[in-house]
Amino acid sequence: MKEKIAEIVKAISNESVKNTEELERFRIKYLGSKNVIKHLFSELKNVPNESKKEVGQLLNGLKNHAQEQFDVIKIKLENSSSEESVIDTSRPGDQIEVGSRHPLSLVRSEIIEIFDRIGFTVSEGPEIEDDWHNFSALNFPPEHPARDMQDTFFIEKGTNEMALRTHTSSVQVRVMENEKPPIRTISPGRVYRNEAISARAHCFFHQVEGLYIDKDVSFADLKQTLLYFAQEMFGEKAQIRLRPSYFPFTEPSAEVDVSCTICNSKGCNVCKYTGWLEILGCGMVDPNVLESSNIDSKTYSGFAFGMGVERIAQLKYRVNDLRLYSENDIRFLKQFTSGI
Repeated sequence: MKEKIAEIVKAISNESVKNTEELERFRIKYLGSKNVIKHLFSELKNVPNESKKEVGQLLNGLKNHAQEQFDVIKIKLENSSSEESVIDTSRPGDQIEVGSRHPLSLVRSEIIEIFDRIGFTVSEGPEIEDDWHNFSALNFPPEHPARDMQDTFFIEKGTNEMALRTHTSSVQVRVMENEKPPIRTISPGRVYRNEAISARAHCFFHQVEGLYIDKDVSFADLKQTLLYFAQEMFGEKAQIRLRPSYFPFTEPSAEVDVSCTICNSKGCNVCKYTGWLEILGCGMVDPNVLESSNIDSKTYSGFAFGMGVERIAQLKYRVNDLRLYSENDIRFLKQFTSGI
């Protein structure tokens, strides 16, 4: 009996099944209603009593072995059949669509490249800032409206005031605290302000702010730097004009307009028929800001400027709705393929 069981175990292991018809014959032979294993079970009564337990265990093992072998072969054939039915090697491959970069990423990279060519490095900092780096070190007085809850997303109020940064000028403070002049750096990044979301405003947007500190830095240096940027970004015919303004961290301060590239300064609905488009704010670094970072304002001077990446992208690509930049609409994003 043991020899017969061993022979059938060997025969099951050596079975070569290549298709469903052969699999069905295997099932009938070893698992069907009249299979060879059942015949062995019927002969168990003729086995001596002292050996019945051992032989019974061998028969159960044989039955399980046959079932396991059947299941393995069945799965193998099903997988093989599935692959043959799905894969058609004669068909052309699926077309892979070329991706695109986000328009804000394209503009941000272009701004960085422009300033890199004149020696500006890139500095980055945390998006959650304390009061010192976000406000106090930048000469914001305690009563300044920007400190109000309507403009700033505060995370923690009180002695350890923390907020989502409202500008990347906070990065410039960190640079001034940790580096000695000459300093020439730009700080790109995301900023947050508590504003209602609309086509012209958003609760988060992106800025690139620049800082240059050295001996004998003048307003003329600032103007020439911004003219260089405008002509590199908008074309060699671009012109700029500076209008007096106010920022707590610069004195004197100015708003910068660039000549409208859409109408060539003749006047259109984009520039509101003025021929000019506002692009950034700038000014000479206030001496109080330098002293707050332990930089001698009698020895060093500097200028700073800041621009919204969305604003530059709006002028470059003529996208008038800020919400489009953060909605992840593929139909909008796939239009921007340069830089791939």
